[in-house]
Amino acid sequence: MKLKLDLHEIYNRGHDIDRALRGIIDEAIDKKATLVEIIPGKGSGQLKKHVLRFLDQKEIKALYQRVEKDSHNFGRVFVHFRWK
Repeated sequence: MKLKLDLHEIYNRGHDIDRALRGIIDEAIDKKATLVEIIPGKGSGQLKKHVLRFLDQKEIKALYQRVEKDSHNFGRVFVHFRWK
């Protein structure tokens, strides 16, 4: 299962971004999704940096297997989960 989060609508609201990111991570855990696609968009790159900083937090990092930056599309980040 793959989940998708597009941040274009809330790009300038920091608390809403964190809440949406936490929500999609929690949903992935609940549904045992193997992949979450997060779309911060291309823009200046600040939103992508915000997303990567969020994912790098110790308590969040413990929830997923790895993060992959799309090499073909700068405005996309994949979060991979592994379930046993």
